[in-house]
Amino acid sequence: MKNKLIELAKKAQKHAYCPYSRYPVGAAMLCESGRIYTGCNVENASFGLSMCAERTAVFKAVSNGEKKIREICVVAKSATPCGACRQVILEFADKKANVICVDWQPLEKKKEKIIQIRVSKLLYRPFDPSEAGL
Repeated sequence: MKNKLIELAKKAQKHAYCPYSRYPVGAAMLCESGRIYTGCNVENASFGLSMCAERTAVFKAVSNGEKKIREICVVAKSATPCGACRQVILEFADKKANVICVDWQPLEKKKEKIIQIRVSKLLYRPFDPSEAGL
């Protein structure tokens, strides 16, 4: 499954709209249902309105009725999720899930580097939904 997620995240990366940063990111996530959702980063001239690939994939999954992530893959140069994405992933991911981070760019000749991070290790003392009374 890991290889399939990497392949789909690389495919999603090709759809990134990043004319300002020129930093394409792709994501693919496996949900509890067995379905896979992908996302890419989408930038906007008003930078605060841009969206990361990971959150695009999570929001796409949630809008299709998914509530649990089993595994997520992020592909970019020096790929790890930003803090906002880490918080969103934590809310929807199984605590034993892994984030597969693939350091790779399609035009570079370097071999991809892969690291895996357990979701529970993404953030130190994250905001938990239970703290909001949920």
